[in-house]
Amino acid sequence: MRFLPLLLILLLLAPSTSKAQKKEPLWNHFTYDMGNVFGGVGHAYSRPFHWKGKDWANFGYLAGGTLLLFTVDDELNNWTNGFNQDVPDFILDYGNEYGSPENNYMVTGGVYLFGLFTKNEKLRRTGVLLISSATAGGLLQQVSKRIIGRARPKSGENSDVYDPFNVNRVFNFDSFPSGHAILSFSNAYAIAKQFKSPWVKAGLYTVGFIPGFVRIMDDFHWVSDVAFSTVLSIFIVESIDRYLDRKYDEKYNADAKKVSWNLTFGPSTLGMAIRF
Repeated sequence: MRFLPLLLILLLLAPSTSKAQKKEPLWNHFTYDMGNVFGGVGHAYSRPFHWKGKDWANFGYLAGGTLLLFTVDDELNNWTNGFNQDVPDFILDYGNEYGSPENNYMVTGGVYLFGLFTKNEKLRRTGVLLISSATAGGLLQQVSKRIIGRARPKSGENSDVYDPFNVNRVFNFDSFPSGHAILSFSNAYAIAKQFKSPWVKAGLYTVGFIPGFVRIMDDFHWVSDVAFSTVLSIFIVESIDRYLDRKYDEKYNADAKKVSWNLTFGPSTLGMAIRF
């Protein structure tokens, strides 16, 4: 069950093979790809220095929406506790396992190695996007949760209790942001770029959201933790994907960059609209 997503990904993405790539030794491709992994991470971290009006507006919406959710996190947690026992065990197991770093890198590394050894540039690029997005998001959330020190729901504290600036990780005070949500939705969003069908994309997004949802159900995270982390993962994947456009000839779909998303907040509205 753990390896089913990986097998499906490989079966769906494997057909495209680059003839030019076969002439190059695998080691050359590997070193080139690993350079792009580190380059992608650095590119993602440097983007705020290059943001313009629309970029800052989206970040403002993200910050404003997260702050709005902060004000109702306790109420939302009480609400989710009312039905968390009704969530099927297989969903809980999948969410906790797939969102963990070791299983995440098992999947992303598997995609990349399959592309490397089959000389498939499309899969290589996909693997680089997956690994660099997971690395950028993973490092960022590990540093952020130690600085912020937000109490987890399972600690018994309210959502506005913090124990910040701990160099050593303090369990139960490392809620914000959610690593499971960042890793799992980064994968889903990156893989969804390979497909044109909005139904396939929607299905992948749904699967990618399960780990974040499960972490809410298990009282490891507040709703705002997961919401912020999910949108942050989109920022990261989009940034690195544009960087990789300059590094690889093989593209996903002709209209891959036409996808757009908008954050929506208001007195009675909170959500994210994605257009395919």
